[in-house]
Amino acid sequence: MADLPEIPDSLIEYPSDFPIKVMGAHHPDFVAVLTEVVLRHDPGFDPESVEKRPSSGGNYVGLTFIVRATSREQLDALYRELTSHPMVKYVL
Repeated sequence: MADLPEIPDSLIEYPSDFPIKVMGAHHPDFVAVLTEVVLRHDPGFDPESVEKRPSSGGNYVGLTFIVRATSREQLDALYRELTSHPMVKYVL
C-alpha cells in the first residue's frame, strides 16, 4: 500500500498577506472601529490601505483589509473578534 500524501493543517503559507472582507451598515465610525480591531491582531497593518466600497443604496459599506497573517491562531482570533462585533454583518 502506497503512503498517502501528508495533508497540511492549513492551505495558507505563513507569513503571507491575507485579504479579509467585512461588511456592515454605513456608520461614520465603521472604518475607524474595525481598523482598531485589525490593528490588535496585526500591529503592522497600514490603516491607509483599507479599501472601502459603499453599497449601491449607500446603506452598507464593504471593507477589505490586507493583513499580514503569521499563524492560523492569529487569523482565527481576528475572525472571531470581527464576526462577533455588533457593527459587522458579514466577514469573508
